[in-house]
Amino acid sequence: MTAVGTLLTYATLLGILGPRLLRFRGWADRAPRLGVLAWQTAGASVIAAVVLAGLMLVVPIVRTPHGLADLLAACRLMLRVHYEVPPQPIAGYTGLFVAGGVMLWTAGHVLTAFIATTIQRRRHIQTLTLVARRRRDLGALVVDYDQPLAYCLPGRRRCVVLSTGALERLPEDQLSAVLAHERAHLAGRHDLAINLAVAFGRAFPAVPLLRAARAEVPRLLELLADDVAARKHDRVTLAAALVTVAGGRTPATAMGAGGGTALLRVRRLLAPHDPLSRTGRLTGGVGIALLATLPLALAANPAITALLERHCHFPM
Repeated sequence: MTAVGTLLTYATLLGILGPRLLRFRGWADRAPRLGVLAWQTAGASVIAAVVLAGLMLVVPIVRTPHGLADLLAACRLMLRVHYEVPPQPIAGYTGLFVAGGVMLWTAGHVLTAFIATTIQRRRHIQTLTLVARRRRDLGALVVDYDQPLAYCLPGRRRCVVLSTGALERLPEDQLSAVLAHERAHLAGRHDLAINLAVAFGRAFPAVPLLRAARAEVPRLLELLADDVAARKHDRVTLAAALVTVAGGRTPATAMGAGGGTALLRVRRLLAPHDPLSRTGRLTGGVGIALLATLPLALAANPAITALLERHCHFPM
């Protein structure tokens, strides 16, 4: 199989089977920070593999500058042999079009996602300045709303927002736990990971891995914020607070303590704490490193092989 075919096969298999592997035995729920990194790296790995496959088709048609022609002539020949790609201009231009198109398409969706959420959050904060009052003792903005509600808005003017319903129904210890949850989102800049997952999913909705990541990354970030809050507050206390605010509807660009995953998170908090073992974390870290480097390694392997040939030897 050619290197191009290997990369495309890798991207296809990871794009289809990736969700099953990343959800295997719920390991990511026991180490949500590692799980988020795994989902993000896997998505980037699929996109990188397709881009590199396209660029590899360009190798045979790259013209060598005249001054280096004699020096690199043998190397170009060996690269063509090892990449097993015929030096046909149409294949090279097709690869360039695919690689450039995927990069531009991805970058466009990433920029759109970040710009759109920034604008929406800015407008929401402007509205809050008119209707909310600041509680300096809580470090939060309070809005008059009967339903228990707690969420945060990241960004330059980041803030935590509470409803009067939440203040009335949450005891002091539960309120502190909810605030710790929201501050964990802000401190960890979880919005950046969510925006990236959303952008990848919108750019390539037909890829199961990227489509699933749109839901999995926000869910795992909620688990991560729960774990951070649980370091300072009792897990049962946090679980009780989540039950209270579970029905609250937050703005689309905000991150709330409640939401559709609240009840599942409550069960997790009430179950015996079972973090991923050190061996499991090490295995996950190695897997993430492979996801990050394998596309480049597959693309570079033919070139490295050619450089090791005596016909492509560079004097030191």
